[in-house]
Amino acid sequence: MDFEVLKKLIKLAKEEGVSGLSVDDKGVKYEVTLAGGQVVAHAPVHTNPVPHTPHPVPATASTEEEGLTAVTSPMVGTFYRSPSPEAPPFVQSGDEVEPGKVVCIIEAMKLFNEIEAEVRGKIVKILAENGKPVEYGQKLFLIKKA
Repeated sequence: MDFEVLKKLIKLAKEEGVSGLSVDDKGVKYEVTLAGGQVVAHAPVHTNPVPHTPHPVPATASTEEEGLTAVTSPMVGTFYRSPSPEAPPFVQSGDEVEPGKVVCIIEAMKLFNEIEAEVRGKIVKILAENGKPVEYGQKLFLIKKA
């Protein structure tokens, strides 16, 4: 990872006032998003994977045997079900969700990243524990598609 490239991208995004940008530099994809004045820099993803490199897990993965769709963690961080300790959870088991509905937050390096549902359906099961670490690709929720 080239931190100089990342610094330049963050500076460029701030100066130009864009909400985000994505750059592919020699097979490495850098993404920078400005959310509410905060910078969210995503770890670079190699767009030309080496054969022994594991393939990235999509944000939602289908659990065909159960007919459910899993919402997975796009990063390593700490899982939070609500925006603050006093606030109610974003979703509960049994809640209906739409694409774009925030279902949780993952804190990574002091940045809070909202995770959204990508399908319409009902939350069947919450798999992650509030305030606990989650891994990249870990299943967080199971949704039964509507």
